[in-house]
Amino acid sequence: MVVGAPHVAILAIPYMGHMIPLSEFAKLLQVRYGFDVTFITVDNSFDVLSFTASLPGTIASVLLPQPSLHDLPPQSKIDTIISHTMARSVPSLREVIVNLKATTNLVALVVDLYGVDAFDISEELGLKKYLIFPSAATSLCFALHLAELDRTIEGEYQDHPEPIHVPGCVPFHGRDLMDPAQDRKDDSYSHLLYHSARYKEAHGIIVNSSIALEPRPIKEINSNTKFPNVYPIGPLIKNGNDVEGEDVTGCLKWLGKQPPNSVLYVSFGSGGNLSPEQLSELAGGLEMSGKRFIWVIRSPVITKDGVLMEVKTGKEEEEHLKEFMERINGVGMVVRSWVPQISILKHEATGGFLTHCGWNSSIEGMVHGVPMIAWPQYAEQKMNSVVLSEEIKVAIRMKVDDENGGLVKRQEISKVIKSLMEGEEGKKIEERIKSIQQEVTRQLDGGSSNLALDFIAKKWIAN
Repeated sequence: MVVGAPHVAILAIPYMGHMIPLSEFAKLLQVRYGFDVTFITVDNSFDVLSFTASLPGTIASVLLPQPSLHDLPPQSKIDTIISHTMARSVPSLREVIVNLKATTNLVALVVDLYGVDAFDISEELGLKKYLIFPSAATSLCFALHLAELDRTIEGEYQDHPEPIHVPGCVPFHGRDLMDPAQDRKDDSYSHLLYHSARYKEAHGIIVNSSIALEPRPIKEINSNTKFPNVYPIGPLIKNGNDVEGEDVTGCLKWLGKQPPNSVLYVSFGSGGNLSPEQLSELAGGLEMSGKRFIWVIRSPVITKDGVLMEVKTGKEEEEHLKEFMERINGVGMVVRSWVPQISILKHEATGGFLTHCGWNSSIEGMVHGVPMIAWPQYAEQKMNSVVLSEEIKVAIRMKVDDENGGLVKRQEISKVIKSLMEGEEGKKIEERIKSIQQEVTRQLDGGSSNLALDFIAKKWIAN
């Protein structure tokens, strides 16, 4: 047996929405409890390489080689691509874990939600199996109940005439369930069933949420003897010191000249991809609302053979955007690159957040007390938008015109922005989210989130 500081290996899928919270978990283990940590992911893009290079020097990082995916059908969905990427990386991962087991005091292998095939390595090497779930506890609760839903509900969930009830969760319409559940004949749904079933093998599940945010699904999971114990240690987000950097875009300087609570921050995350028609309607809605705003526009991203690739926008879209920027000069600001999101959300001039409802962005908005407009795009974001608007009640959900291909018109966009920034509904949401902000802070500072992390860390130290 190797003597030394307890060592934890963390396996993350190679996407920012997963690597960020898992790296924050790694930092907490190291700074607060003195663990050694190895952060492992798959080398599938320059962003992954840059991210792992930015980790503190005290956290070791390992990039597994991108496995070949040439045999997958060209139309494979992202969930299928990720599932095969992680499953085919197990042999490379095993070499890393075997080496860590032989040379360090390895006490745990913690895997991301697509990494459950690594449970076989834990079993082989006598390690406890732990899952870290970087999304909402509601999504986890749905996944743990999925086998029962699959058995009892016929046809597609989106065609189910009644709301789908999962114990401990707000009711969902079938069309609001996560993307892999939208087509039960697709491989991505089979992968969802497989992963969800293996979650139950875990000795414990660490979730990026808090009793302050999602008490009902957390209570449901922990009271069900068929499920592993869940440890809500969140929210796991970057702090301002991690992302402040240089204000290269000038957005913080611009914010400093605006009145308090007057600016709407608009961002669809690292994978946001609006159609040219929707971009035009959003621009029109922002302009029509008359409200100040910062709008982050990123180039669309596609996945080819498991590798992320940026797609440049066309000349016509660029020309329309240029004209728009000229018209709104002084009232709004359009940014085409990375921005310090935490610093923007913390700024006193920021009064609203139009978000794609990625869980990281959602909890950042709640931690910093910013009322939200929920406009989900993909993955489990529709579920998150229901949680934010109907369960936690800190967001207004944008209404999508299903009869018009899901396009949201500028009139609706303007109406919702005004409702959030100046209406009675916006005032109620502001009161609610300020209360949530205080409770989340309390849970992190010695409350239930802190205690859950403390329990896990001490359990691993004892092993």
